[in-house]
Parts: sequence; C-alpha cells; structure tokens
Amino acid sequence: MANPSYNVGIIGYGWAATAHIDAINATRQASVGAVYSSRELDAGELSARYGSAITTYRDLDQLLSDPAIDTVSITSYPSQHKDQAVAAAGAGKNLIIEKPLALTLKDCRAIQRAVHKAGVKACVCFEVRFISQFQTTRNIIDEGLLGRIHYGEVDYYHGIGPWYGQYRWNTTREEGGSSLLSAGCHALDALLLCLGDDVTSVSAMTAQSSHGIFSKYAYPTTSVTLLQFASGAVGKVASVIDCFQPYYFHTHLVGSEGSLLDNKLYSNKLHLRDKKWSQLPMALADSGDVADHPYQSQFQAFFDALDRGEDMPHTSLDQSMKSFEVIFAADKSAEEGRPVSL
Repeated sequence: MANPSYNVGIIGYGWAATAHIDAINATRQASVGAVYSSRELDAGELSARYGSAITTYRDLDQLLSDPAIDTVSITSYPSQHKDQAVAAAGAGKNLIIEKPLALTLKDCRAIQRAVHKAGVKACVCFEVRFISQFQTTRNIIDEGLLGRIHYGEVDYYHGIGPWYGQYRWNTTREEGGSSLLSAGCHALDALLLCLGDDVTSVSAMTAQSSHGIFSKYAYPTTSVTLLQFASGAVGKVASVIDCFQPYYFHTHLVGSEGSLLDNKLYSNKLHLRDKKWSQLPMALADSGDVADHPYQSQFQAFFDALDRGEDMPHTSLDQSMKSFEVIFAADKSAEEGRPVSL
C-alpha cells in the first residue's frame, strides 16, 4: 500500500502481533509502519516479511512521539496494557488492544478514561463477534427466528497446556488472571452479543483438573458463571482451559419460537414438521490459533469507523467494557462464594 490512510505501530512483538500485522496490512486503508519490542529486531527483516516499510523501536516513548504513527496495536503482556494504552491515548493515537483489556477493573476504567479524555477511538480484540458463526447467529436472532430468548449458554473448551504458546505466561495470576479473563472471556462476550448486556447479577464457581500438566496454574482452570439479565433471561458460561479435547465453542440458545445449537437451527417460523435440526452454512469457531481468528474483518470495521469518525460496531472500548465488568464480577463471585450484583 503506497499511501495508507492509517499508519499503525505495533506494541509488543509476539505471537498475536504476527496475526495483527498481517490483518492490518490486508485492510483497505491501513499499514504497519513501526514495531516496538524490548528485544532487538531487524527492521529490514520485518519489512521484507510483512511487505510494509517498518521502523523498529526499543523505546516506547520514541514510537509514541513519532508523528507518522496515528494508531497503535497493543499485543504485549496483559500486565503492560494499562500503562501502554494510557500513554498511547495521551499521545493522540487510536488504539487496538488485545484481550484481556487489563487485569483489573480499575485498570480497564483507567484506559477508558484516558481514551475519552484524548478523544481517540479504541478497538478491543473480542474478534469472535466477527466470525461467521456469530455473525450468522446474530442475524438469525435479529430475524426473529428464535423469538424472545430466555436461556442461552456459550462455553469455551480449550486445553491450554505447554503445547500452546500462551501457557508460558497464562499460568500466572500476574499475566493470566483467571480462566474466564484470560480465555473464556470470548465465550462470555459472545453470550452478551446474543442475549444483551443488561446483566444484573452473576454467580460463579470454579474447579481444577488434577492432571499434573495443569498444576502449574496459579488459579482454578475451570469456571462456571450463571448470569441473570434485566430482561428476565438467564445464561451460563463455562471456561474450561484444563481439558483434553478438540477446541469447542459450545453455543445453545433457547427462545419462544425456536432454538439454536452451534450450527443447527430449529424454528417454528420455518414451519418444520420432521422435528429435525436444520444445518446452517456457517464456519464454527474451532481454533484457538491467532492465525485463524477473524482479525482482518474486525480491523477493517475499525478503520472504516475511523473514516466515518465513529465508534466501531460490536467491539468499541465502551461496548467491550460491559463484558469486562461482568467478567470481573464473576471472578469476584467465585472468590467470595456469593452472587455479585452489577
């Protein structure tokens, strides 16, 4: 891209950063022009690898003071997000921030205040909202094929052991936080996409595998959260990162006119008589690999919204904050052994 509308700096060069760079460079109007890392990086090698002219920095302040950079993508360790995001907003940069946004609700709100004060735009990587499965599911809900939903469950099953890159730091409270915050947050966010974000109370419990591989975790690796919505609906989210099975993003929605189970639909509105599920032509969320995540669709929506001077749909900072408020309430409920009101 000869003259991109948005010149993006990457903060933290790890596994997620590689997927972000490819996705940003594949959008119609953005290109990666800088990378900050605490490690020494070869600018020529990175430029050749990604096909855009990249300047490397080992000093974050230098990257943030570069007037050519108008947007940053934060893919560093979660414990670094708050300080980096606040500094980037203060420097007038638009923000793309990997999940989790931060490791405490206080730090999340500090980021939100900094973004509002600076008048910049921010995108949070709840990219599952942009995958075929949930784009299709949301359309089915909007068409009324399920009627009024009164129950929903979205569960995250993904064994995060030493065979998975995130395991190295995800096992600690200082970087992982909890099963729900570090991984199952995608499932909780997807449930709110389907049922709404008017959660009034949550009640959560935890458990942990006895297998030695998962003993390194400093927090319980399985959690189950029950949610009460102002609409009267109830929901459930399981976050299971200590399982031995293929990645599975279980989805079951039950409404007054029908039900949806993963990629299957039954609806009275379709006048079905054989009492069998109808198969839906959707691609399911079936991989934890960042290379398989729909970042390009999400980032395209972000840059299109920047063109319009608007907050992006689905995963703006303010929208995503509603999910994190529920996540931290669920973790508090599990820790204190009581329901928590929002």
